[in-house]
Amino acid sequence: MKTIKLLTTGLLLATAATVVHAEDSKLTLGAGVGVVGHPYKQYHTDYYPVPAIDYESKNFWFHGLGGGYYLWNDQADKLSITAYWSPLYFKPGDSDNHQLRKLDRRQSTMMAGLSYMHFTQYGFLRTTLAGDTLDKSNGITWDTAWLYRYNAGKLTVTPGIGVQWNSGNQNEYYYGVSKNESRKSGLRSYDPDSGWNPYVELSMSYKLTDDWTVYGIGRYTRLSDEVTDSPMIDKSWTGLLSTGITYSF
Repeated sequence: MKTIKLLTTGLLLATAATVVHAEDSKLTLGAGVGVVGHPYKQYHTDYYPVPAIDYESKNFWFHGLGGGYYLWNDQADKLSITAYWSPLYFKPGDSDNHQLRKLDRRQSTMMAGLSYMHFTQYGFLRTTLAGDTLDKSNGITWDTAWLYRYNAGKLTVTPGIGVQWNSGNQNEYYYGVSKNESRKSGLRSYDPDSGWNPYVELSMSYKLTDDWTVYGIGRYTRLSDEVTDSPMIDKSWTGLLSTGITYSF
């Protein structure tokens, strides 16, 4: 298994974690496994261990590898300063394409910004605006989604639909090809603009006992033209699946 690289994002990190966090306990711990399909040409699928950590208090929260401090926190609205580890990365050696193996590495980074959630009887809004803090991409992302939680006894199902906006700097770092890389690899140079990536997601959890819960998360993302037009890319989508078990204290 590779180094832990999450992705509620998505993929998974601060987004999907907010869907499945425990509502009856302040602290939940667990573990699982995740599968991520990358859009890069002939790139290896990642299988990795996933730590499931959830903590909620009046002032602070922590979900997965993201956390925040509440500026406003009531039953209907939650506004917080947030920071989370973005899982996006590119390792040339993980591709079987000889041209991509000559490109520069793109690293994951710490993102920070504002997160807001609004709850109604018809579902809830989840939105996060964040920027790179480690001078990797110098990019900005905005993720927003509408979700609805169904409860049927011990089973909870939460479908959602959303979209993520990536700034030009964000797309350029992870999907662009510089003139120097073009000379080395033979790929055409590429400088993308900003773009929108719509997605659908589904999370499910089932309480085995009062303390033990199994969960599953899936997300399908349709990539923008700014991403798919890159000579690094040979897919129009990315996907993520994760499943595991948690214990609530």
